[in-house]
This record gives sequence, structure tokens and C-alpha cells, in this order.
Amino acid sequence: MKDIKLVAVDVDGTFVRSDYTYDVKRFKRILERMKEVGCQFVIASGNQYYQLRDLFPGYHEELSFVAENGAYVKDKTEVLFNANMDKKVVDHVIDVCREYPDIKNVLCGKESAYCERGSVDQAFFDLTSIYYHRLKWVDDFKEVDDQILKFAPTVPVEETYDYYDMFRERLKGEIEPTTSGHGSVDLIVPGCHKASGLKRLVERWHITPEQCAAFGDGGNDIEMLQYVGESYAMDNAGEDVKKVAKHVCPSNDEDGVLCALEELLEI
Repeated sequence: MKDIKLVAVDVDGTFVRSDYTYDVKRFKRILERMKEVGCQFVIASGNQYYQLRDLFPGYHEELSFVAENGAYVKDKTEVLFNANMDKKVVDHVIDVCREYPDIKNVLCGKESAYCERGSVDQAFFDLTSIYYHRLKWVDDFKEVDDQILKFAPTVPVEETYDYYDMFRERLKGEIEPTTSGHGSVDLIVPGCHKASGLKRLVERWHITPEQCAAFGDGGNDIEMLQYVGESYAMDNAGEDVKKVAKHVCPSNDEDGVLCALEELLEI
């Protein structure tokens, strides 16, 4: 067995199946084996911490989280890092997004995520609440009193990379866009991505990137896959992701992460 001390997994399109389930009993067996060999399990996702925590009820305090694409990092029960977007940057991002009626924006704070009345409808709010278990309506994003971690705009699917380029050009130096495709874009603090979150845990646990394995399927996983020693792209991942990964494992609907971990941990 390879000397792996950290396993990081993306969630959507990677760890969970398309119906948002996973084999709980099988995962718990793997987790027990990881404890035996001193290997940490990290959930690394663009999703909100509170949603990710609810995905692992009863044992989330045994796990660590790199949530909000690296803007929120938690080592079991201890929060290590929260991003804090400057108020001027927050207001500028809001102004830019308001110029594009097709953008449906979500403001992601430390305490909650927010949707703005008048800019999105109830159906969008309900859909967003699947990924953000703490979500509130507000009248004006600029009046939100919270520590802002990132923005999560939804754009027309076929224009995802056009909007990605627009954000990169118009907000250069203030934020970095990242995307998993399919109309989802995250606007994050520069240098604050999944790999930066993993690096905080690696340094805390006195291990090396070579002792880490990671699984992903989207563009926002690329830095993480490049950072670790053993990188796995899902079979359902895009070609850009597969190019940077050392391995390709079965798709999320075939429980690819669990299959690869059983092999890696010699279960």
C-alpha cells in the first residue's frame, strides 16, 4: 500500500451519484480502514460547509472540510481559515453582475448564503437550497452584514465559458473565476482554491503533497489534482481534468471513488 495520509474528494459528480446518494456502509468500512492506517478524509467542494456536513450525519466531526472552493477550511471541529472578501470588491462584483440579466447570483457568507429579492425567483431559491442549507432572502446584497467568502453566479449553460472569460477580464486582480461547467461559476479570492485549502491541512498535519490523493471531475478540481501525489479524474470528468490526473477511475454513478479507495487501501 502506498503511504497515503490524506484523501480529498470533490462531491458533485465525484463522490456522490447523480441522485446525490452514496454507499454509506461501504464508505464507513473505508473510513475505518483509513483510521487504522492514519489517513485523513477531506471533503473538498465548492458547496457550503453546512450542506457538506449534512451529507455525513453523525460522523462529520471525524472528517475535515475544504468548503466553498477553499474559502472555508475546517479540521474536524476546528475552523482553520475563512476567506474575507474586501467590501469594495464585493460591491464591484455586485455591480458587474447586475449588468447581466442572465446572471442569477448567490452571495456566500460565513454565516449563510443569500439570494436577492427581485433578481431571482422562488424556484431558483429552492434549487439553490439543495446546495446551500443555510440560505436567506435579502433585499440588497450590498446591505448584507456577514464575512463574504465568495460569489456563486449561475449563468446560461451554453455560455458558461463566455461568462468565465468576462469575469476574468473585468474583475482581474480582485477575484478569480473558477468553474465546474454546466452554468456554475464561483468568484473567489485570488489564490483561494481547493489546493490552497489542502495545503493548510497538509502543513497542519506535517505531511507532504506526495502523501495525498485527490478525486475530481471539474475545472475547479484541477489545482487540487495538480497539488497531490496521486490524482484521480472520474470517468465522467472533462478532458481538461483527465489530462492533469495520473489516474482515471470509474464514474461517480459507478462509485468510482470507493472503488479506487478500496484498491488504494488494499481492502
